[in-house]
Amino acid sequence: MSGRPAGRPRVLFICADPVGERMAGLGIRYSELAAVLAPYAEVTVAHGGQGAGRLASGAATLPYAPHAPSALREPIAAADVVVAHPQWPLVTRWLRGSGARVIFDLYDPETLETLELSAGRRLGPRRLHVHSTLDRLHDALHTGHHFMCASEKQRDLWLGAMLGLRLVDPATYDADPSLRSVLDAVPSGVPSTPPDPDRATGHGPRERFIQLAGDSELVLWNGGIWKWLDAETAVRAVASLSERRPRLRLVFMGGSTGKDARTAAQRARAVARELGLLDRTVIFHDGWVPYAERAAWLAQADCAISTHREHLETRFAFRTRLLDCFWAGLPVVCTEGDDLADRVERDGLGATAAAGDRDGVAAALERVLDEGREHHAERLARAAADYSWGRVAKPLLGWVTAPGAPGSRPGDAPGALRRGAGQTARSLGYRLGARHVLALRGGLSPAGRRRWRRPRG
Repeated sequence: MSGRPAGRPRVLFICADPVGERMAGLGIRYSELAAVLAPYAEVTVAHGGQGAGRLASGAATLPYAPHAPSALREPIAAADVVVAHPQWPLVTRWLRGSGARVIFDLYDPETLETLELSAGRRLGPRRLHVHSTLDRLHDALHTGHHFMCASEKQRDLWLGAMLGLRLVDPATYDADPSLRSVLDAVPSGVPSTPPDPDRATGHGPRERFIQLAGDSELVLWNGGIWKWLDAETAVRAVASLSERRPRLRLVFMGGSTGKDARTAAQRARAVARELGLLDRTVIFHDGWVPYAERAAWLAQADCAISTHREHLETRFAFRTRLLDCFWAGLPVVCTEGDDLADRVERDGLGATAAAGDRDGVAAALERVLDEGREHHAERLARAAADYSWGRVAKPLLGWVTAPGAPGSRPGDAPGALRRGAGQTARSLGYRLGARHVLALRGGLSPAGRRRWRRPRG
């Protein structure tokens, strides 16, 4: 496009995950960001679920198949702004050829996630899966006008990637030595108003599970169980602590149908069974709690827990499940090492322990439970205010409402490295329908678990 129309900009979000009643992290992120932009733009959220409609914010929803994305071609051509995570080759080509301002969301370091998820698998396919995530990342860095990520630590990671690809040249630097106009932190957030327990939608765990008496001390794992997390240490810590706190209960809030998530949950169940705690002290909820009902679960807990192993995914992760705890005034016990864990420790929002340290986690739980929710309430409220959606989305809103056509892309910098022969071959194979090579049938990451069909368009 040569310029922006006089009316409100047309913004298209592209989200591989479903958006609607039951959402995982990416769907939640894009539906909430769409709500922030809705007063300023005509917003559509294309998503990998079923059915078109409208969100409460007024944003339209459009279903599409991530590996058969023909439904996206016309909306991309009509958009003034597109916000997307790194895409497969066909969609990236459409984005590159459009006149839209393209904003890539690097919130999820997919390569690091894939390295962990594929650990133990055959080296050839594993290497190919990892390379495909890097292909999408490099294409995104060459295609986008702006980039957003979850934290300053992630921003350092992506600045390094841009330098490695020769995307920070003198002209780019001179235009903005901070590079904030190109790459900035847009974390996930929380509503600006805390939840009202008396008006929470749906039933919480105390209504669902007979094992939870009114005086039970409830420790809540408020999310899914993924391979890069460490639910077994949480179970063992609760087992150790329950010997002197017999009213203690650990409830796992979410279950996923993904193969790797099921395997991780089965391992945690096996530990609970081995310790004689399954369905008594340790309880697994096999369904997925609708987004609107999460407040009822958070309100009924005494403490949240999130434990993970030490690896690269951990270092650059941003555990959005902890943000909901800040919002609900629920203190957190978590493994140290990532951005939000650093804040929990620094600001007294709960307690942290070393990776795999069962006794350290048990001690942290005991201290937080003894202190009680009220002890942490004021500090948690301040943290939640820092992560309100309206505040965290300011860089994105600035890019969306910027007047005129988008400027040059970092990928247009002189000397920027272009595709190598391997990436070109993988891209061609994907476009020609080589499902056994690149489609990731069954998926490695949550965003990749989509039914494969040959791309069209």
